[in-house]
Amino acid sequence: MTISKELLEILACPKCKGEIKLNEKGDGLICEKCKLLYEIRDGIPIMLIEEAKPLAS
Repeated sequence: MTISKELLEILACPKCKGEIKLNEKGDGLICEKCKLLYEIRDGIPIMLIEEAKPLAS
């Protein structure tokens, strides 16, 4: 299940309020500025800072 373009346009990183984008696998949202990955579980983006995973360098 993918995120709609409309939803992706209004979502922002909860930490920096910056732009996020869908990752290549389509199972998470990435904030390049914070270097965080917000998982998408059962079609729902988990936009909690404490649940975010750091991106591998």
